[in-house]
Amino acid sequence: MNRLTDRKAVNGIALLFAATYMVSYMTRINYGAVIAEAVTDTGFSKSLLSMAVTGSFVTYGAGQIISGIIGDRLSPKKLITAGLCVTLVMNLLMILAADPWQMLAIWCINGFAQSFMWPPMVRLMSVLVSNDDYKDVSTKVSWGSSVGTIIIYLIAPVLISISNWRSIFIFSAVSALVMIFTWNRFCPEIQEQQAIVTNAKKERTKSPLFAPVMLFVMVAIILMGMLRDGVTTWMPSYIAETYHLSNAVSILTCVVLPIFSIVCYQGANILHRKRFTNPITCAALIFAAGAVSALGLMLTTGRVALLSVLFSATLTGCMHGVNLMLIAMVPAYFKRFGNVSTASGVLNACTYIGSAGFTYGAARLSEELGWSFTLWTWFAIAVAGTAICLCSIRPWKKIFS
Repeated sequence: MNRLTDRKAVNGIALLFAATYMVSYMTRINYGAVIAEAVTDTGFSKSLLSMAVTGSFVTYGAGQIISGIIGDRLSPKKLITAGLCVTLVMNLLMILAADPWQMLAIWCINGFAQSFMWPPMVRLMSVLVSNDDYKDVSTKVSWGSSVGTIIIYLIAPVLISISNWRSIFIFSAVSALVMIFTWNRFCPEIQEQQAIVTNAKKERTKSPLFAPVMLFVMVAIILMGMLRDGVTTWMPSYIAETYHLSNAVSILTCVVLPIFSIVCYQGANILHRKRFTNPITCAALIFAAGAVSALGLMLTTGRVALLSVLFSATLTGCMHGVNLMLIAMVPAYFKRFGNVSTASGVLNACTYIGSAGFTYGAARLSEELGWSFTLWTWFAIAVAGTAICLCSIRPWKKIFS
């Protein structure tokens, strides 16, 4: 298929991809959104029930690499369809899960299915739109994750109040079913010219995906994943336990997180397009803003609930901004090497190395050492991410400028 140049067509494909990414988030983060209520309802501990979230991060991260490699070779449209179909089934099975071990098995499969979303979508965007449009389209697609999070965190308290925490999986499964039909109706197939594919294969051996600077970038992504998903998953529990609010109310406060994320997505995009063309420089600045937010959260915890919510929202919003730079913008630089999907998969896998470790780790830290110590670790992680990105700016320029 030829590259899209008509503005209406570009906006249409951005809307379709954003909606698909939104549903993928709704069918993946829904368990994390209701985990505080699940702890109360089932009597199982936070660390035990968090195994399912941790397990899904592990399989999601591992699947990213597989999905990235396959996404450079097979139909991205069909891969995403397959992922949506499997995640629909897994969400329905979660309704029947009786113990943490069954939840772990089901959600691990769901995590693997979810990994077949982003890398193929990055490849579709890199082929269907121009380089300039790619920046705007990828930003708008990233909004889908925030909108999906808003929907889940708004609907979860309602469903908990009128039914129970498991009903969130029915809502998510229905959303996936609608998206499967919409995706297959409107998403185009891509067929690259053989000459382009041949040249990409010739250059693939020269890809700097595992150059030293990229290893530093991967570590920064791991740290970003620790904060982004660790804070998002456990903020309801932190708010409920620190300020003695109900689970439904604490979940509702988390609607603020994705609102800030959308603002940070747009701010990061403007910073990248208007001021700093180097995505690593942008990531360093946004990481630093996250460190300041973490410090504010740490110093004001236990005093005013609103301040804790706002600082937490700013921290996670900054991590989404870093995610946009390192997960959405960086892979586009590998298009000329013919492995943009592989690069996207490998880098996104690093996110979930951090997510998997710290989602469980934050639960253990809060149980054993309390929330004050846990907040200190969030600040230290943000500072470390800032330092690593700053050290990577010059090496990045030498390779990709």
